[in-house]
Formats: sequence, structure tokens, C-alpha cells
Amino acid sequence: MDASQEPDVSTVAPRDGLTLPDVAGPRLPAGLAKRAGLVLRAYRSESAIYGVILVSALIAIGWENDTDAEVLGFTLGTVIVFWLAHVYAGAIAREEWADTPSRWRTIGRAVWASVTHSAGLLIAMVVPTIFLGISALGWLDEYVGYYLALWSGVAILAVIGWLASARRKSPWWMRGLSALVTASLGLLVIWLSALVH
Repeated sequence: MDASQEPDVSTVAPRDGLTLPDVAGPRLPAGLAKRAGLVLRAYRSESAIYGVILVSALIAIGWENDTDAEVLGFTLGTVIVFWLAHVYAGAIAREEWADTPSRWRTIGRAVWASVTHSAGLLIAMVVPTIFLGISALGWLDEYVGYYLALWSGVAILAVIGWLASARRKSPWWMRGLSALVTASLGLLVIWLSALVH
């Protein structure tokens, strides 16, 4: 099979609502492209973007007086509480829409829909908490781990901005501008959140 006959595996199925950016170079294998598309779709959800900002703000709040282990515990605990509140609120809001004869089935479906909708809050803390965890274990300098955790949120927002622009087939300079604006607005919100706390 020559290159012109190879299937284009750089995209995720249209039903997923996401295509990976069209870039020159080798294509991703189909399985890897699908998994990458699922991760990217999870990170571009409303709850994940909110979660990235929340996690970054929590990390920014705790840096002066706490060790990375304390910042990690504070961040994990706070995000889990926020996630549970979102699940609870979403389940209450969705319960009446479920069309099932059983009360428990209706509640179960409402809870599951809320869990899947707000899962981005949990996904958002994965990268920063890895850096904090490595630092808390002593495998990385505490300040380096802290700053990597903090700036990883800004980097994630920049990637989200780039990919949002790439989905619209924008030229590379517009993608860069979108990444810069998204990261800058995220940085502003993170700073304001840390300032009020």
C-alpha cells in the first residue's frame, strides 16, 4: 500500500465532535488517535477548563506557607469536594428529565449523567498533581515541582486554545494567538482567584 492509499488516522470519528489538528508529518495509529481524541475532548469540556483554573488557583494560594505535600492534599481535597457538589447539583437538576418508571433508576441515571458531565474537574488535576506528588516524594525540588504544577495549568489552557482554533482550520498564527489569549485569560482568572483568597 503506498502513501496515497493509507487511511487518514489522524482524526477521530466525526461523532466524537473532535478532529486532531491536520499537521504535516507521520500520522498517529488509529487506536492512539482515538485515545488522544478522547483525552483532548475531556480537557476541552466546560468542567475541565473550570477545573484547570480552579486547580491552578488552589496551587497559587498555598505556595507561601505550605509544603508541596500540603498543597497537594489541599488541592485534592478541595477539588473532590467541588466535584461532589457538581455531581449533587447536576443529579438534582437532571433527575426530573429522566424518563424511566423506577425512581431509583431515574436517580441512578441522573447521577451517572452528572458524574460523566463533571468528570473534567477530576481530569483537570491530573497533570499538576503529578508534579506536586513527585515533589512531595522528594524526587523533584519542592520549588521546581510547585512551579511545574502551577504553570502546567497555563500550558494546558494554551493547548486548549490552540486546538480550538485548529478545529476551525485557522492558520498557524491564529492558532498561536488563540493559545496566547486563552492562556492569558486563564492566567488572569487564576491570579484574581488567588487574590481574593
